[in-house]
Amino acid sequence: MTIDVNDTQLMLDEKTLSFSVQAGEQTWRFRKDAKPRLECEEGTIYFEDAVVVSHKEFVSGIGKGIQSHYEGFEVNGQKVPYAFDTIVWIEYASGNIFCEWIPLQEEGLNIKAVYWPGEMEFEEAKDSWYTLLNWQQGILLPNTWETEVNKVVFDGFFETAGGYMPWYAQVRDRAGYIAICMTPWNAGWNVDHPENGPYTHVGMRFEPSLGKMDYRRVVRYTFLNDCDYNDMCKVYRAYVKEEGRLRTLAEKAVQNPTIDDLIGCAFVHKGIKTSVQKNSSFYDPENPHKNDNLVTFAQREKEIRELHDLGVKKLYMHLDGWAQPGYDNQHPDYYPICEEAGGEKAMKSLVDTMHELGYMFGIHDQYRDYYLAAKTYDEHYACQLADGTIPGHDRWAGGPQTYLCGTQAPYYVKRNFNYLEEKGIELDGAYLDVFTCNEGDECANPYHRMTRKECYDYRALCFRYLLSKGILPSSEEVSDWCVPSMVMCHYAPYEFMMEKPGTPKKGIPVPLYNLVYHDCLIEPWMMDKVSEEEDYMLYALLNGGAPYIIRDGAYPNTDGSFDGGVKFTLEEQRDRCKIVSDLHEKVAKCELVRHELVDGNYNIQRSVFADGTTVTVDFENQTYVID
Repeated sequence: MTIDVNDTQLMLDEKTLSFSVQAGEQTWRFRKDAKPRLECEEGTIYFEDAVVVSHKEFVSGIGKGIQSHYEGFEVNGQKVPYAFDTIVWIEYASGNIFCEWIPLQEEGLNIKAVYWPGEMEFEEAKDSWYTLLNWQQGILLPNTWETEVNKVVFDGFFETAGGYMPWYAQVRDRAGYIAICMTPWNAGWNVDHPENGPYTHVGMRFEPSLGKMDYRRVVRYTFLNDCDYNDMCKVYRAYVKEEGRLRTLAEKAVQNPTIDDLIGCAFVHKGIKTSVQKNSSFYDPENPHKNDNLVTFAQREKEIRELHDLGVKKLYMHLDGWAQPGYDNQHPDYYPICEEAGGEKAMKSLVDTMHELGYMFGIHDQYRDYYLAAKTYDEHYACQLADGTIPGHDRWAGGPQTYLCGTQAPYYVKRNFNYLEEKGIELDGAYLDVFTCNEGDECANPYHRMTRKECYDYRALCFRYLLSKGILPSSEEVSDWCVPSMVMCHYAPYEFMMEKPGTPKKGIPVPLYNLVYHDCLIEPWMMDKVSEEEDYMLYALLNGGAPYIIRDGAYPNTDGSFDGGVKFTLEEQRDRCKIVSDLHEKVAKCELVRHELVDGNYNIQRSVFADGTTVTVDFENQTYVID
């Protein structure tokens, strides 16, 4: 079957069920050997296994395409009535192609994932053929890249560290496509790139919501005949702008002017109390002294004064472990303020001192991890899966935990921040842990049923409540859904920064997220010089971000905190951070309009900001130029 709209042609091979697209002079073909399939508890079932398969032309007032119907499958010798449709159509107005998967009858199969519309043929062993992956800040993966890539953090689930934005793209000799998942809440991507290539296969999958496929899943393909990775990012930026989800720092600062005070700050990440419980996976029975640590508020106040005496003019402190239970313990019942560290009077003194010095102060907090040791813990409010089970683990310091249903999180945020307000603790910011790093949760409990999409909405409600109180919200990393309601993050690193230094990179680090959202969020960057060959300061400059002058990781060798590397004095770190802070103050509200691999050399990269500022970094020689 063939459908023509203007200069775009859509073709379906009815034998293999694979599509091809003629976009201008370029032909793109979905791989015939990556057959559309359903991964089920009953096994792998291919679309072609349906008892009834039919196709017809689809025409509406906005486009035309091909509608396919699949009905009836055989499982263990028994026929089941499971049925669904697909509609692949070309939009008259834009030439975009939309791929829709629509469940009709869900009886008989227990779906784990639907792999469709498939993977493009992308087999040429050329550097000019590359794939763009939104794995954290971004990866450009040439077809000839020497490192194997097939396992992704969070399994490539969109809206996590494995998929900051719900799209991927491929470019071959300046012709390319971008595949945008328009229904990303239960979806992700998968990749297969063998060592040295010569190909990269990338595809999309859709997972159930509360045990059912439940709703229509949509992917939009845009084809460009003269493009690079910048163009793909700008296509996506235009898409989120159309949807009303592009909210810049300039817009946010109208409601919360203290955003302007945050721009140009150096960031400090410190803690007060650590208490690793014996039933935690992190507990070290052979070195029990490592399980507990305490630093007083007065000591932190002294350190802040020392930074001020060193000439650090603008600073934001993120403080962990400030409550009596200790870091990552007993959430969401995280109070009272730690007595051994000096209690509320000493914490207030620290905060007041920071404000007296012109600095800003924020706390770590947590409204997802639901600790069994919390005073008000009630399993009734833990997330319940569709099969009735309640997931949990004991990885973090506080020991056994489940997950707090997101419907409850806004209430706990209001309760806890009212408590701090009553104590006179004046907060400039607050970090709500893991909200933008981990996937949304689902809850099947009928008293507070919640889909993953609704979970993101409840997390955004928490951020908006803080904004209403004049508190700038933060979370662990960044994501697509958080942009309208979040101001800053803990970091938005490249994938390799979370691995032990020296681990081979999964591709060329490129700032895909910042090419879309640089002027929307404040991103602090690691400033470690992990070796004589790798200085993370250069990435901070290239991304026009804020610097960490001190970053004490909460757990050893976790979340990008590794021992070793080149050590700097505090004075040297101050000077390095000032360079980054000065640039951030200049470009924080500017769109990152373009990023370049200078002369095709990925060791020399350049960023161009909307105000005309350019930053050129030579990673091989460890140099930079700011114009």
